[in-house]
Amino acid sequence: AAARLAAEQEVENLSGLSPNPEKDIFVVRENRTTCLMAEFAAKFIVPYDVWASNYVDLITEQANIPLSRGAEVKGKCGTNESELELSWLDQAYSLKLSFLKEGHNTSRGLEASWRLSRIQFTYDSSERTYFKDAVVPAKHTASSHRLSALVTPAGRSYECQAQQTISLVSSDHQKSVQLLLSEVRLQPFDIPADFVFSEEHKCPVDQREQLEETLPLILGLILGLVIVITLGIYHIHHKLTASQVQLPRDRSQYKHMG
Repeated sequence: AAARLAAEQEVENLSGLSPNPEKDIFVVRENRTTCLMAEFAAKFIVPYDVWASNYVDLITEQANIPLSRGAEVKGKCGTNESELELSWLDQAYSLKLSFLKEGHNTSRGLEASWRLSRIQFTYDSSERTYFKDAVVPAKHTASSHRLSALVTPAGRSYECQAQQTISLVSSDHQKSVQLLLSEVRLQPFDIPADFVFSEEHKCPVDQREQLEETLPLILGLILGLVIVITLGIYHIHHKLTASQVQLPRDRSQYKHMG
């Protein structure tokens, strides 16, 4: 059964299709049908200890680790649970994203949504590309706790161009690792067709930025409309008053009237 599942499942790294060299595109397919799609740029900020110049004290440095293009992909799709796992630089780094779909009782009845429920990042501080002279280099795992991120109505994809920061707790003395996600388009369930996202659900930050961009335009249109209406009323009023008979102010002139 495991061999049959492996044969039926396909995973693809389509990063070469993105014009952004920092952005990766991943697809998981089962039974010749796309069941998970993900596009995003990711970077990890990992604190680690190095010796100070006196070789007595420890100081903290930061490794900035991008998700490299060409990462190896694994995936798993299910009705209510899905998973995407990526690894790069000879397995020195790996990222596992777990997704959960669940229903909620609301005033409108039962409504379903999906969310990013868990993140697990494994890194090896003996790898020299991003870690320089780490004290006691070793493999560590940074994980999320009770995560509820990227919440999206069921049947829709999540989209967020703005950068988001998610904190993970590392097994390396409980250090805080930061995951920076940007340019995200993601859908782990209910994909309508091969390589096609459902209608997007924009993140609150993008919605706010869109409102900030359109609000000046709306206010400008309203102001212009008010000016046009005011000028129109003034023109009509001026025309009406000009057509009325102007009575002389000097009463002595009344005898010449008629």
